[in-house]
Amino acid sequence: MSGFFLLQVGVFFAALLALAWPLGHYMARVFLGDIPVWMCWMRTVEQKLYRVAGVREDDEMSWTRYAVSVLTFGAAGVLALYLLQRAQAWLPLNPTQRPGIRPDLAFNTAISFLTNTNWQAYAGETTMAHITQMMGLTVQNFLSAATGVAVAVALVRAFARKLAKGIGNFWVDMVRAVLYVLLPLSVVLALALVSQGVVQTLSPQVQAAPVEQLKQVSTPVGSATMVEAPAAPTTGGVRIQNIALGPVASQVAIKQLGTNGGGFFNANSAHPLENPTPFSNLLEMLALMLIPTALCFTFGCMVGEHRQGVALLAAMSCVLLMLLALVFWAEQSGNPLLARLGVDMQASAWQPGGNMEGKELRFGIHASVLFLVVTTATACGAVNSLHDSLTPLGGMAALWLIQLGEVVFGGAGSGLYGMLVFAILAVFVAGLMIGRTPEYLGKKIGAFEIKMASIAILAAPLVALFGTALSVALQAGRAAIANPEPHGFTEILYAFSSAANNNGSAFAGLQADTPYYNLALGLTMLWGRYVVMVAVLALAGALAGKKIVPPSVGTLPTHGPLFVLLLVMVVVVVGALTFLPALALGPVVEQLQMVLGTR
Repeated sequence: MSGFFLLQVGVFFAALLALAWPLGHYMARVFLGDIPVWMCWMRTVEQKLYRVAGVREDDEMSWTRYAVSVLTFGAAGVLALYLLQRAQAWLPLNPTQRPGIRPDLAFNTAISFLTNTNWQAYAGETTMAHITQMMGLTVQNFLSAATGVAVAVALVRAFARKLAKGIGNFWVDMVRAVLYVLLPLSVVLALALVSQGVVQTLSPQVQAAPVEQLKQVSTPVGSATMVEAPAAPTTGGVRIQNIALGPVASQVAIKQLGTNGGGFFNANSAHPLENPTPFSNLLEMLALMLIPTALCFTFGCMVGEHRQGVALLAAMSCVLLMLLALVFWAEQSGNPLLARLGVDMQASAWQPGGNMEGKELRFGIHASVLFLVVTTATACGAVNSLHDSLTPLGGMAALWLIQLGEVVFGGAGSGLYGMLVFAILAVFVAGLMIGRTPEYLGKKIGAFEIKMASIAILAAPLVALFGTALSVALQAGRAAIANPEPHGFTEILYAFSSAANNNGSAFAGLQADTPYYNLALGLTMLWGRYVVMVAVLALAGALAGKKIVPPSVGTLPTHGPLFVLLLVMVVVVVGALTFLPALALGPVVEQLQMVLGTR
């Protein structure tokens, strides 16, 4: 592993921790109702929103009311976004007159952005009007992330309370997540991205002459200008190219901070107008992991023991770093089939060797691999390289990070409550080993809690594997595969794993914009998001009603290295046992074929 890559990873994590620590403490104060003085001016806006919606801040909800509120809010969001897509042809801020979206694609996209998945079966710059991007997709980026944070806070609150009937108020938690966390951070990040060259305009496009054609007609390159007004297809014998523009920076900011991932452009964060510089690339990676990391510190603050949050963060980091090393080694090693053909795969002073297919030269393998691991770990569909071009082991590592179920940092909120569910399972396993009733943070873990934790852990793998098997068996599923044999199977497995775990990234070889996949993946996203959320809220309701028992001699400490190791083992073993047979049919077989030279 190169020294430059280690330096890059070190700087990234140092900057991440420096930002996440104060943010985590700030969020704890916000959700405990202790609004900092410098944000008190926002209280007026918050209170007016409650007054308009008829919400009382002190109205404590049971877990069933909380869950019904989450589901009702989600249903309203799906309907609003679906109708907006269908009607965009008749709405303003549609300068290039984009037609209404097909029903199956509108259904898929509405569910995708509602569930914080942001799976894109369309090209953003050629399909969505500006009004749809701003009022539909960007708004849902805020609301879906805030919903995940609210559910996580409800579970944390349940651990902190004793003999309580309520777990908080969903509307208050969601509004505070938007007003005090997501909105201020998005404004700051959007301005920073604009300073790096990310576009932010309501203009539909600009026109430019490609440099190659300018040279052909002996026109000075410096005379090439961009104009807002429509121009003829050719000027002076030079063909004019239309370059799509739009309100990009505002959407990129919240898609990264909310771990959403829906890009304004089809190329997502590989597009030079969405991610133009190495510094913008660093900012986008930091934004992806900022809130999931900060929520670990929020958890420690809210339960009154900082070490508990640090333990969860340590477990997440261990798994992430192991898979980061695997992906880097796989991509830097390159393809041995090319080496046998005499292609020079060794590193040079100007261009890194290894598997550069599908990667931006301006980022190289180092920045591409780090972005890849960060985006698949945080349940975000943003990409700055083509995942379909990864080596088999590199693709398997990214796929497995998704399949672990939003626990290695995970999405905004969903990563924290996912890891807490695994923590409950870990103390249950430890209790079986020593013959004691398991406890976590002073709460006895009983049969009901284990049942809800099992549902939360198994819901996504169940629907992902079922959808993959069904798609392989049906002609409608097989017809969309662009690559045969194991790689084609991996494309389908990746799609359903991404949808079930609300990630949103994809292998590009699968033609997903078909009625079958739009419906199948849409239902998969719904199941993976809301079955897990309801199980987590039921778990929160049960825990909030329990008393807190003091630790005894037989209590397993849940803040030390031993528990971190146990938690990592539970996450890895459950993930491996669940998906290992499917991975063996796809990337494992493909890796063996590549090494043995059978393809």
